[in-house]
Amino acid sequence: MDLASAPWKASYPPGLSPAVELEGWPVHQVVDEAAVQWGGREAVIFRDAVLTFADLKAEMDRAARAFRAAGVGRGTRIAFLLPNTVYHLVSFFGALKAGATVVHLSPLDSERVLEHKLADSGARIVVTTNIGELAIRAAGLKARGLIDRLIVGEDQAFGPSALTGPMPEGNDFSTFAVFVESSPEQAESVSDPVESKSEVDIEDLALLQYTGGTTGMPKGAMLTHRNISTAVESYDLWSDFTGTMRRGQERVLLVLPLFHIYALTAVMLRCVRGGQTMVMHTRFDPEVALDEIEAGLTIFPGVPTMWIAICSVPGFEKRDYSSLHFCGSGGAPLPVETARKLKTATGHDLLGGWGMTETSPAGTNIPTTRPDKVGTIGIPLPGIWVDVVALDDPARVLPQGETGELRIFGPNVTKGYLNRPEETAAAFSEGGLLTGDIGFMDEEGFFTIVDRKKDMILSGGYNVYPQLIEQMIYEHPDVEEVLVIGIADAYRGEAAKAFVKLRKGAAPLTLEALCAFLKGRLGRHEMPAALEIRDALPRTPVGKLSKLELKQEEAARRESARAAS
Repeated sequence: MDLASAPWKASYPPGLSPAVELEGWPVHQVVDEAAVQWGGREAVIFRDAVLTFADLKAEMDRAARAFRAAGVGRGTRIAFLLPNTVYHLVSFFGALKAGATVVHLSPLDSERVLEHKLADSGARIVVTTNIGELAIRAAGLKARGLIDRLIVGEDQAFGPSALTGPMPEGNDFSTFAVFVESSPEQAESVSDPVESKSEVDIEDLALLQYTGGTTGMPKGAMLTHRNISTAVESYDLWSDFTGTMRRGQERVLLVLPLFHIYALTAVMLRCVRGGQTMVMHTRFDPEVALDEIEAGLTIFPGVPTMWIAICSVPGFEKRDYSSLHFCGSGGAPLPVETARKLKTATGHDLLGGWGMTETSPAGTNIPTTRPDKVGTIGIPLPGIWVDVVALDDPARVLPQGETGELRIFGPNVTKGYLNRPEETAAAFSEGGLLTGDIGFMDEEGFFTIVDRKKDMILSGGYNVYPQLIEQMIYEHPDVEEVLVIGIADAYRGEAAKAFVKLRKGAAPLTLEALCAFLKGRLGRHEMPAALEIRDALPRTPVGKLSKLELKQEEAARRESARAAS
């Protein structure tokens, strides 16, 4: 792996080399440094609350002292059951500065999944807030003996909101305000008591980020301070040379959930390190997002479902996008047709990239000079190597143009999954992470993903990739969202089935009409054998379209049919 002569070197921004040394640092250090460089600049705006970078550092230090006073130190696992709120930022940085490991829970996790993550991680402290029913749910965890300590941030502290829910009854919890104010007063007289008591090493485990598979319970990707910070370094080097994020100048819409690695690293941590102002919302609303853009936002990082929703807002193409400097998409492949519509409306190429929870999530990106490469995932970011290996032999590297499994190397890549040595061993080949994504590298070093390894359909002896079918169906003017999975087929073994959500007011769509539209776009072996129109498609806890529920429904349907026969 010679990064200096990587196949994608010629496609790099002028002045930037793929071969860089990513050093890393304790993650919370970004707040200390931002407070020095941009102390008076607004760091985060959330409802009625505004925190400068100096404020954020003061709140981080208060939280760190409180965690230390509560017995938290190196190796302690603290779970967050938090949506987007100031409590997330303060608790995250405070816990890391105290030496703890953060465990992200999702507000949309089922009770079984919450129980699994707590037991698997060993976290016995939970920080939450009374948005919706979160505080009540967390109190239930405490009542069942699943955790020892519960800290609840009072949502009303940031101004009135329809999202504010009830606080738990009784006194078997601490409010966040009382928790941070009850640490020993003498700590205030020490210049930095946290650092003196807890020397955080960059190889320490900073985050347990749970990621789901197609089966079984989520597994915890172990991300160190080095993993996360080198991902930030790689992103920042790229944006410094592409001009996509100008240090100390941007107003960034933070609506992606912070319990997801994309928002945490690629948005929040980069904003803090770069002195950007984060305009934070707990939930995504396309109308609100458009209003914020017209009010002066300069950067909007989203996921494809958000951009699809924006394109569905009546008159979106007539809104004022003059303040918008850059918009990006991540987390899942962006439909080419959606990118085209946004380019027409905003004047911006919606360039995307690729990454994984396991890569913290730095991976690849499309250079701003190559909008012609929309539809690819771009080229590897600085300090990161990606190659393509054979599906039947992950140690055999394939030449450019051949399709196989993407494999990634870099200091940002996890060392493995918590408590899962066998899955960890199976996930790596010669030190590189096998991503499960099937794709190829072209002659310029750009990578294209054709599908997920586990989603591939074997139809009549041919490999059929649902993502390709989805891209073509998205070109139909009446289609708003689509998912394609493989279903049993008596003749071909497997065939593609499309689940479609139509645009409001669209005429009914039949399978015959869809296949007529797709003629010339897909091969005969790729044509959907079934179509189901739905009012809504299933999503993951972070808002991405999800095939898991559809696969489970189809499996249950097959089993029922088998039993009936």
